[in-house]
Amino acid sequence: MSSSNAPHILFVNPWIHDFAAFDFWARPMGLVQLIAIVRSHGIKVSFVDCLNRFHPKAANLQSKQYRYGRGAYLKTEIPKPEKLSHFPRKYSRYGIHPEWFVEDLKSIKKPDIIMITTIMTYWYPGVQETIHCIRSVFKDIPIVLGGIYVRLCFTHAKKNMDADIFVSNHGEISIFEIISQLTGFQPTLTFNMDQLDTFPYPAWDLQPVIPFIPLLTTRGCPFRCEYCASGYLETKIRRRSIEHVYDEIEYWYQKMGVRDFVFYDDAFLFQPDRFALPLLEKIVRKKYPIRFHTPNAIHMREITESVAQLLFAAGFINLRMGLETMDFNQRMDQKLTFSEFETAIINLKKAGFQSKDLGAYLLIGLPGQKRELIIQSIDCVKKNGVKPILAYYTPIPHTKLWTKAVESSPFDIAQDPLYTNNTLFPCQPDGLDWKELSEYQARAGDVP
Repeated sequence: MSSSNAPHILFVNPWIHDFAAFDFWARPMGLVQLIAIVRSHGIKVSFVDCLNRFHPKAANLQSKQYRYGRGAYLKTEIPKPEKLSHFPRKYSRYGIHPEWFVEDLKSIKKPDIIMITTIMTYWYPGVQETIHCIRSVFKDIPIVLGGIYVRLCFTHAKKNMDADIFVSNHGEISIFEIISQLTGFQPTLTFNMDQLDTFPYPAWDLQPVIPFIPLLTTRGCPFRCEYCASGYLETKIRRRSIEHVYDEIEYWYQKMGVRDFVFYDDAFLFQPDRFALPLLEKIVRKKYPIRFHTPNAIHMREITESVAQLLFAAGFINLRMGLETMDFNQRMDQKLTFSEFETAIINLKKAGFQSKDLGAYLLIGLPGQKRELIIQSIDCVKKNGVKPILAYYTPIPHTKLWTKAVESSPFDIAQDPLYTNNTLFPCQPDGLDWKELSEYQARAGDVP
């Protein structure tokens, strides 16, 4: 098949169904990267984002917009799934209205394949509704489902999702085999899975508005934290070159006027002399009026004086750090000691960061976690002039902590991902008392 009769693929980012959701620099990086790869091989693409905060019909419904590109999703209360009916909180669909979605689908030329991504495992009801709407418009088009939920809960996805093909590995590995299988189109591949510099930039240009650009400089993580599935999803570490990352930053700033960039890396500061430091030095020399954010957290052990100075000079703000707990005797990772924590904060303050700029994630709701250790961690972080950011633990299959999570949970989390929703505090025998949680939140308030 020649490029003139290349297939047309519709890519869809589904709704979120949850008790709470917010666009905290969240974008479907894997899906948009896949779109760019497919498009670079002459295949026609369409993209519909059910979470699009900038949908044309939402212009008069926009809620408060936050700084640096963040914002609230459009929210519609819906009935709770039966299994969560006992839980005393409202449940909502986050994203555009279904009638808008159907209209958008009908405005697109009939595709040959539809590809849908997934993210959080317990968001699968939103995927089910997305597929139902798609089937109402394109009844006989094959649907390919991939993403994190499918990879972590493959058996559950196959049993509960009305899709035709399920992708259990990286989409880049199987995408062209699927396209060939369904359409006969077989392009000559122009990228190499092991060389990230051969990948095109993600297709963020398909968004109606580009409030920020996510950056992923490295696939994989050198650490094997017990609560994280990164090691399962990415079995080896692959890193882009400094030049490729810098060129992408410059491309989006100069071509699209983007000023906010968000690092999605799990370990941006890993081996800083070989990557982060020379990259930051190039950014500082250029003096572009841009800002950088780290919602996935950075590794505190590597924050030396020189690293801290470069982070500040390069325009990093709202710096988020991976701490997880101040119980250094029983950490679930080997990333940090108490001395290294204190040194990192001293270096950041010396470089010019203020307390309001710094936040450290603390996990709440871990199996067997003691109340006194939560309080101790909050107080110790604040004492060091950093804002504690409470992160509610979500049990994830294929992590080291999964077996312990299953054993400690009053819910059957192994059978239904709905029960892993962190709002339930699923690994606390009696849940987490909301009064107790509000006390933690108040305690973690403003840093003196």
